Amino acid sequence: QVQLEESGGGLVEAGGSLRLSCVASGGTLANYVVAWFRQAPGQEREFVTAIWRSGGNTAYADSVKGRFTISRANAKNTAYLQMNSLKPEDTAVYYCAVGRHILSNFPNAQPGSYAYWGQGTQVTVSS
Repeated sequence: QVQLEESGGGLVEAGGSLRLSCVASGGTLANYVVAWFRQAPGQEREFVTAIWRSGGNTAYADSVKGRFTISRANAKNTAYLQMNSLKPEDTAVYYCAVGRHILSNFPNAQPGSYAYWGQGTQVTVSS
């Protein structure tokens, strides 16, 4: 069973940047698609971005395209989410998730298709 641990969240002013990390243990991250989701209070969990196992394919929600960058370092069993030009509407708990998806079904934005999840890290952007 894969365990995921996110870190790097915090409070930042609008326009600022944060870098989230997701460290996997108990499994080989290279075997999985990695995605980031976020959930704001009172809202459903929302797909943010995903990266293919090799890192060669990425996908982003329109709301973050051009501002966020997902990457991975399989040798370190770690994935990252670089968030630039943050906006107050980016405020949410950010979750790392992994799933065994096939390339023809990438990206999969459905939370239920991801087998393992981290506990989440809070990102708060002040205006």
